[in-house]
Amino acid sequence: MGREQAKEWYIRQSSTPYQTAPLPYPLDPRRATLDSGLSTLDSQPPTRNNGRMKDFQRESLCHDPIHGYIPFVSLVEPGETSERALLDHPWLQRMRQIHQLQTAWWVYPAAEHTRFQHVVGAMHMASRAIDTLYPSLAETCPNLPSQAYIECLTRLAALLHDVGHGPFGHFFDAHYLHDYGLTHETLGAHIIRHELGDLLGKVRRCPNRLLAKTERIDPDQIAWLIMRPSSGDTAARPRWLAMLRSLFCGLYTVDNMDFVMRDAYMSGYSPRVYDLDRLLRYSFFSAQGLTIHERGLGALIRFRRARGELFRAIYFHRTVRAIDKTLAGLFHDSKPYLFPGNPLDHLAAYQRFTEWSLLVDVARWPASEDARQRELGQRWQRLLARQVDWVAVDERSLVYGETSSETSSIFSAADLLERAIRSRLPRRCGKSKCRSTCRAISIGPTRAAPRQGRTICTCPLPVRPAR
Repeated sequence: MGREQAKEWYIRQSSTPYQTAPLPYPLDPRRATLDSGLSTLDSQPPTRNNGRMKDFQRESLCHDPIHGYIPFVSLVEPGETSERALLDHPWLQRMRQIHQLQTAWWVYPAAEHTRFQHVVGAMHMASRAIDTLYPSLAETCPNLPSQAYIECLTRLAALLHDVGHGPFGHFFDAHYLHDYGLTHETLGAHIIRHELGDLLGKVRRCPNRLLAKTERIDPDQIAWLIMRPSSGDTAARPRWLAMLRSLFCGLYTVDNMDFVMRDAYMSGYSPRVYDLDRLLRYSFFSAQGLTIHERGLGALIRFRRARGELFRAIYFHRTVRAIDKTLAGLFHDSKPYLFPGNPLDHLAAYQRFTEWSLLVDVARWPASEDARQRELGQRWQRLLARQVDWVAVDERSLVYGETSSETSSIFSAADLLERAIRSRLPRRCGKSKCRSTCRAISIGPTRAAPRQGRTICTCPLPVRPAR
């Protein structure tokens, strides 16, 4: 019987954290036997990319269940910043401790994926998108930087677009950051400019391309790309940058193209929920912006419908919404104990503030000497045991056509719906605790497509729906 022997070589790294050290051994593109990345690359002949010899020793691979192998740059020249240095930075590593699906993981046990997995996937999506779109972007915008610059810029924006998120993702925006006039985008833009700007300016390469000697990544452009558009904010920006923004804010973006596939797969909803290859193949830039050929319209419609289905089946699942409502009241009462104030004034503390840190902290509160904190700790214990305060008693899905008036419906606003329900309740039930949530989902790419609205009415748990 034969034997299989494995050999490994290790080199002690002496670089300081998040800085780039000189390469520990000479780089030879014809030998790739030593690799400090996540996957070891076997010796193989080099390939050419845009006339340049591809250097496998500089590249590492991350294997992803959605995209397969995702390459990133690990080894660079002295004075440069590698993509690996950014991936290993605390601002990115904290994303491992924040779930992608803010509270849905309490309902879908397999959906334990994190923001970190998503942003790595979005970075890979950025490279795929630029490979397809750069030629048409160059035709539309004559003064366009090199493809290497555009790809590196887009990859970095995709990697960092969620860097401002707090515990429970978008929930934290609505229930904490809003108090300080912030969103995770505005906070993320500040982190990019002031915390990561020096490192980002030293990025010189991505797995496929090398920047020209005269080119330098502008962190301000990255910060601008991840921000939601506002009136007149494109006036001082080059046209090509404004067009690139559609890859981050639009019908289909490097963000939602990844999370739709990832959330569907990790939750068990569907292993292949839409046709990504066809959607990208028929996309291009025109004078009007990001455009899709009619042959790709079916793929776009399928993508938008898949996204809408995920909202109905996962994000707005009745138990997920009940958990959200329980968490909202508990979070409101707990805010003085959770974080010291405006995250912009406490960035070092915010870097350490994650779902892990929050849930570990609140688990200790029942033993607190502070009576109020002790009572809140008992309420957190109930939530951690999935004992929620609300239960859905009714759920309706409505479809609005192009000529339908949403604003004239009682389902257009939660408070309007709640008043209508209370007016029809028996007098003895008129003061019962009852809350409604109204959510609208646009699933079609054109104005003529119907708009689907979902309304969930919830009541405290002691109230049970009539059979």
